[in-house]
Amino acid sequence: MILVTGATGRVGGSVVSQLLDKGLSVRALVRDPQRALLPDGVHVVRGDLADPGSLGLALEGVDSVFLVWPTMEADHAASQTIAEIARRVRHIVYLSSNGVSEDTTEGILGSHAKLERLIEDSGVEWTFLRPGGFAANTLAWAEQIQAEGVVRWVHGAARRALIHERDIAAVGVMALTEEGLKGARPTITGPEAITQFEQAQAIGAAIGRPVRFEEVTPEDARQELFAGLPPALVDGILAAHAAMVTQPEMVTDTVEQLTGTSARTFGEWAADHAADFKS
Repeated sequence: MILVTGATGRVGGSVVSQLLDKGLSVRALVRDPQRALLPDGVHVVRGDLADPGSLGLALEGVDSVFLVWPTMEADHAASQTIAEIARRVRHIVYLSSNGVSEDTTEGILGSHAKLERLIEDSGVEWTFLRPGGFAANTLAWAEQIQAEGVVRWVHGAARRALIHERDIAAVGVMALTEEGLKGARPTITGPEAITQFEQAQAIGAAIGRPVRFEEVTPEDARQELFAGLPPALVDGILAAHAAMVTQPEMVTDTVEQLTGTSARTFGEWAADHAADFKS
C-alpha cells in the first residue's frame, strides 16, 4: 500500500494516476474527502499533515509515502509528523526542490531543507526529489492571457528549464516502486532552458492565438504582481529571475536517464494545459 499526500494537486494527482496504471494499491490523504475528486480505486482517508494525531488511519498498513509537504504553513508540526510517519512506514519519497543545501535556512528552500533533515534523521529509508521550476507555475499567467492575450511579468529573457508535473511524478513512482533510488537526491528538470518570451509564445501556439510578453520593471512588479506578499519573498523571486537572464536554470537529463524517456518540453506541457489558458 502506498500513501500519497497532495493527491488532489498536480504532481500528487499524477503520482496517483501512474500508480493505478501499474495496478498498485493507492491511498490518498486529504483534508476533505467530500471535495476530493480522485479516480476510482483510490482509498481516500481524511487527515492533515499539520495534525500528526490525524494520521493513524491513513498510515495503517502503508509501506511507502509520497510526501508533498504544505510548505511553511505546517512547519510547526513537521518534527512530530515526520516522526509519526517514520514510525509506521518503510520509505518516504519527499517532493523537495532544486537549490536545497545543508546551509539553507530561510524561506521555501529553508522549509524543504528542514524536512529533508528531519526525514534523514528519522531512520526511515528516503528519496528526495529535487525538481527545478514547475511548468505549472505559469498558470499564474492564465487570467491575463484569457483577458488580453498578454503576459505582464518580469525579466522576459530569463531562461527556465520548467518541468512537466507528469515527469516529476514518473520519477516519484520509480522511487516508490523500485529499489534504485533509495538514498538518492535526483535533480530533475525539463529538457531545455527557454526564455519567458518563448514560454508565452509556446502557450500562444497551444491555444491558437498570439500571446505577447510585456516586461514589467521590478518596481512595478512589487505593486502590481506581488502586492501583499512578504517583501523578503518578493526580493527572492525578483533576484532569482534576474539571475536567470545571465545564468539560465540548470538543465539535467535525469528524467531520461531514469525513465528511458526524455522529459516533456514546455510546448508539450502548454498543449496539455491549453484549456487552462483559453477564455
